[in-house]
Amino acid sequence: MQLRLEHLNKTYTTKRASVTAVKDVSLDFPDNSIIGIIGKSGAGKSSLLRLASLLETPDRGEVYYDGVRVDHLPKKELNRRRLEIGMIFQNFNLFSSRTAGKNVAFPLELAGWNRRDIDARVKEMLALVGLEDREKSPITTLSGGQKQRVAIARALAPRPNILFCDEATSALDPQTTHEILDLIKKIHAGMNLTVVMITHQMEVVRDACQYVAVVDKGYVIETGAVSDVFRSPRHEITREFLSNIRREEITVDSAIAYLQAQGYEVNKR
Repeated sequence: MQLRLEHLNKTYTTKRASVTAVKDVSLDFPDNSIIGIIGKSGAGKSSLLRLASLLETPDRGEVYYDGVRVDHLPKKELNRRRLEIGMIFQNFNLFSSRTAGKNVAFPLELAGWNRRDIDARVKEMLALVGLEDREKSPITTLSGGQKQRVAIARALAPRPNILFCDEATSALDPQTTHEILDLIKKIHAGMNLTVVMITHQMEVVRDACQYVAVVDKGYVIETGAVSDVFRSPRHEITREFLSNIRREEITVDSAIAYLQAQGYEVNKR
């Protein structure tokens, strides 16, 4: 799916104040790419995700999926469009009362799938994320990485065209983060998905993304191919993010992951 945002604005008003979280944001990324949207806490990146994923409506501006405007749709059409969208979150948002398999089944039940197709799809998705033996496991017995794998399986079960990841690795340890990013890249390659990753970690952008948009105070201040932005950052905020990448983490494995994210074939010997 090709995602295009045009002049998006969003203001939140409380009794005490009004805050404009998204300010005249326009973005246009290639179809079936992995896009990183990075910013500090409060920069507006999660608000931007909610607009792009149709969870909220912009005050001004337009959202396009494959050239079709989708931000102000009638409820019935909006619900249909939402079936094309997968989402995963930092805190997993799983049902603790359901098993892993029943969590994956949930969106399919809402969409009216028949039981035989649901059961087959659940098994397929759990196998995809490496949890084929945990279908009947209670969520409370799973590790953080396993919970995120269940969340990914659930998000992909209805066959979305775009996957939004809101700080999907922030609650995970470095090794599990690496494994989840590898899984997302594998899924992207195998399913021809557009993936949008919201993060505050430039390591995530480096290791997984092809394109990046840097957000600060509601504005997109820099955007481009990851290789170009890393080579020649134009904005001080971007340079700050790059300087925060710990040099000791720049290993052979992370360098290979970065090159593979850019589409290069690397033979590890």
